[in-house]
Amino acid sequence: MNENPQVKFSWRAPLRPFKKQSMLILKFYLTVAFLLSLIVFFFGDKILIIPIWALVFIFYVLTITPPPNVENKITTFGIDAAGVTLRWEMLSHFYFGKRFGFYTLTIVSRSPYFYHLYLVVPTEEMKKKLITILSSHLLYQEAPQKTITDKMLDWVSVLIPDEEEVSKEEDLRVVSEKLRRASL
Repeated sequence: MNENPQVKFSWRAPLRPFKKQSMLILKFYLTVAFLLSLIVFFFGDKILIIPIWALVFIFYVLTITPPPNVENKITTFGIDAAGVTLRWEMLSHFYFGKRFGFYTLTIVSRSPYFYHLYLVVPTEEMKKKLITILSSHLLYQEAPQKTITDKMLDWVSVLIPDEEEVSKEEDLRVVSEKLRRASL
């Protein structure tokens, strides 16, 4: 099979970062939605209950369903990711983040749209190679500028319980219960 000479680098990765969540996260979503629904119901805006539960459904689907693997390519003309092709002339800069143990490459387009393309990078070696390749075409930002929306999302993500923290708390409870039984 002939390889395309215009493809500089390609890799397969999940469409989005994914980590199998426990039922605790789903219970958290349901509890928050139920409380918001009660508040909205008692204030008389019953029609707002529909979008609240639609968001719960979206969170549920994104939490339960693993993403498909897609082919990402860097070519001499631009970037092709999951069927979306962006030319180098449209792109402005890129940076990396980390989520659920995966590196995420974020590529930002030029104004007026500031389109963001998010690509999952599975390994550290691949991240270094991508920095080398993309730096010849785009500006690399080590620490991206955070907008008000990014800051709000960071604040909200702190409120969502982390599965690892909960399992540590449960382990501490189990150990303290065993110690209590042993001391009796």
